Amino acid sequence: MKKILLCSDGSAFAENTYRYGAWFANKLKAEEVDVLCVTDIRGQQTMSSQNLSGSIGIDASENLLDRLVELEHEKAKINHQRTKLVLKAAAQTLKAEGVERINLLHETGFLVDCLSEFEGSCDLIVLGKRGEAAEFASGHLGANLERVVRSSHKPCLVTSRQFKPIERVLIAYDGSPSCQKILQFIADSSVFAGLELHIVTVAKNATDQTAIARLESAKQLLQETGFEPVCSVREGHSEKVISNYVTEQDISLLLMGAYGHSRIRHLVIGSTTAQMLRSSHIPVLLFRDNPHP
Repeated sequence: MKKILLCSDGSAFAENTYRYGAWFANKLKAEEVDVLCVTDIRGQQTMSSQNLSGSIGIDASENLLDRLVELEHEKAKINHQRTKLVLKAAAQTLKAEGVERINLLHETGFLVDCLSEFEGSCDLIVLGKRGEAAEFASGHLGANLERVVRSSHKPCLVTSRQFKPIERVLIAYDGSPSCQKILQFIADSSVFAGLELHIVTVAKNATDQTAIARLESAKQLLQETGFEPVCSVREGHSEKVISNYVTEQDISLLLMGAYGHSRIRHLVIGSTTAQMLRSSHIPVLLFRDNPHP
């Protein structure tokens, strides 16, 4: 693990996003952390292209548009200053948490478009569950989050609003390619060394031999890397089973695949994933299998 890309917009989730990013950076011995703050391009657009002369007259229209342009320029300056403060706060928190090499990046546009430029050199993307516009809408996910998870090929850590030290980790395991990536990630790094590791498979019934065999295979792989995971086959609806397990076992980090098995999985986040992100009060580390045309 060499580099972490941390996406920030200064929302209520940002402070703990930095803390979780620092936790992973330290555990993974990342060489550096990039902090990316993207100013939404819609906030930079002026109304200069609108034709208002038909309703208020040419002179009044020109005066109004001149004023609007001035206001947009002033708004752009304010946004720039605000971004500098957001990045400064990120750097202060990361340094306080022991991260030494920090790159502060400011772009104008849309996060999902800017992401392709920076994610190629990173190994993990960290972002909050909701941004400024959606931080109080607890039943909804931020639009940027869904777009990033759909488009990114890298693991994405979706942070919760409250920081909680990571002590017990749960893998929601279904044997899919994305879950195989989870196992490989754990095997290739020491990030969860010394932590309590759990694996849960959800099946139609707890005696399902296919589910049991799948879980045993994952257990053996992790045992080969030095873990003694707590394994369980549970029956029921995936979202409810996983949510209940997180509460029962006081899990502090959930690992799961980013997509389900529906035909439209390349267009939207899988229903189980989306529901877990909406309801979860702990960070979720998402992995996805390589997309196919």
